[in-house]
Amino acid sequence: MPPAKKIKDIIINGLWSDNPVFRQILGICSALAVTNVVLNTIVMGIAVTMTTALSSFTVSLLRKWTPRVVRMMIETLIIAFYVILFDQALKAYWPDMSRSLGPYVGLIITNCIVMGRAEAFANANSPGPSFIDGLFAGLGYSFVLIMVSIVRELFGMGSILGIAMPFFATASWDRWIIMVMPPGAFFTLAIIVWIARTLQKPKEAQMPGVKK
Repeated sequence: MPPAKKIKDIIINGLWSDNPVFRQILGICSALAVTNVVLNTIVMGIAVTMTTALSSFTVSLLRKWTPRVVRMMIETLIIAFYVILFDQALKAYWPDMSRSLGPYVGLIITNCIVMGRAEAFANANSPGPSFIDGLFAGLGYSFVLIMVSIVRELFGMGSILGIAMPFFATASWDRWIIMVMPPGAFFTLAIIVWIARTLQKPKEAQMPGVKK
């Protein structure tokens, strides 16, 4: 079992310091496609989080037996396996949500975050830390998407999770239809990333070797 400090660093990196959206601007296709409704975003976040965690765990388990020349192909097959499981379960048990998300669950296979964690972390670490790294990288990603979806649904539809919000659901509030369209996702995501990077700057300035 890795030391508690290493686990703590993995968690903080996934959620904040090395958040895949704040720091690397990865996986933003989902931000544009499904974040106009909070419920859809939560389901997509669960799918990405579990796929990233389980894929990293499996890649780590097999890393010593995976030939280098076919490593990325095997990683893609592992990721596709978990995505297909989730997609089929969604179609079987929640068909309405499956139709709402459309092809975007299947496109998790191409999400750079999932492959990135497998390549950057799981290939060099044991299964336990790899699972935790994948889990919190997915949670950090989901956290950003949920923030975007709350803003978009609130300003665009006057509700959150389909529940009408005071003032925003009244006739005195003119709903911003642009917020439930792709430009609304661009603007909202840009503002959230800008705020996050502004908050991270003071800490970066204290790091050795970083120019002020």
